[in-house]
Amino acid sequence: MKIIIFGATGDVGSAAVQAATQRGHQVTAVSRNPSALAAISPLATPLPLDLLHSPQAAVRAAENHDLVISALRPPAGRETDLVPLTRTAVQAARNAGIPALVTGGAALLKLPDGSGHTVLSAPGFLPEGSRLIAEACAAQDAMLEQEAGVQWTCLRPPALLTEGPLTGQYQFGTDTLLADTGGVSQISFADFGAALLDLAENPRSTNRRLTVAWGTPAPAMAAG
Repeated sequence: MKIIIFGATGDVGSAAVQAATQRGHQVTAVSRNPSALAAISPLATPLPLDLLHSPQAAVRAAENHDLVISALRPPAGRETDLVPLTRTAVQAARNAGIPALVTGGAALLKLPDGSGHTVLSAPGFLPEGSRLIAEACAAQDAMLEQEAGVQWTCLRPPALLTEGPLTGQYQFGTDTLLADTGGVSQISFADFGAALLDLAENPRSTNRRLTVAWGTPAPAMAAG
């Protein structure tokens, strides 16, 4: 499969590049940071590109691929860029006539306590420093609902995305925050990247949102 990954040098993007190349896929790795691209897998084809300032170039770059993966995350202070960045990636997929896999956020996942609250709406759940990106992820969700003519799947992380091992011990869900048997809701970047590739290789129904987290048994580090 020929996969173009936007945001390829971020934590999730680099994990997706690693998973895709290890599974034998042809990868075009896109980032606005040329120096960071130099450090990614030598099996990937680097493409320096700023989606905000060159959206048409991004659309053209997706041609002759089989799948777009959007692992885009703006830096702190530019959270509102998430929606236009994601829109460009999805439009690139539409133009190429291929599906898009989008990395979303946990903002609108329901808490498993039956309260009806989401990660974003629950009082005191989110650290204040995470609120702006959570609000941007909620806006990203709303934007995807308006995208027609393209098959997209949005994979949302659990409460915590963290450094950690590639374990394969994760579970998929839909609209509720997942946690391991200890009640911890998290996954490593490596496993999240692997989960993206699972969906790339074995697509589920499209135009829907999924989530993934470490399951049972959870890695030992998840309890610490």
